[in-house]
Amino acid sequence: MNGGCSSNADPHAANTSSNSSPARSKWLYIATAALSLVGLADSIYLTVKHLTGQSVQCTLSTGCDEVLASAYATMFGFPLAAFGAAAYFAVFSLATLAVFGYRFARTGLIIVVGLMTVMTLRLLYLQAFVLGKYCEFCLLSAATTLSLAVLVAAIIFGSRRKRTETTL
Repeated sequence: MNGGCSSNADPHAANTSSNSSPARSKWLYIATAALSLVGLADSIYLTVKHLTGQSVQCTLSTGCDEVLASAYATMFGFPLAAFGAAAYFAVFSLATLAVFGYRFARTGLIIVVGLMTVMTLRLLYLQAFVLGKYCEFCLLSAATTLSLAVLVAAIIFGSRRKRTETTL
């Protein structure tokens, strides 16, 4: 009689856990790509303002000009925000490629977001303990990067959990 029970069971039920993980990962990659566009817009805005010599209009804090005019706002003669824009564009591209199944994109995404997170923590330290001033656009970028790190961690641990379930 047990054989009869399995024939009446939903044929897709056995694969639900293995199918939900790729679907979950796909949505995490889509969320990562979408969130990276917030950081890209923020970084492009700051880059344009820097290159045109215009001041940034901060409404929540008063330290934007001091932070963006500091020695820490450039690297190799380029606005740090330009490097941020390149990084956010890379995250968008890699997350989009990952949605379509390109395996190398996952590894690249982990590396880029990892480097961005380290740089973000350094810049937060500089704002808090060296400059003593905050730029709300910089804080938006930091929040975006840290959120990207959480999404990428969910992707990593989701795939590890899937591998563990399939080996059991």
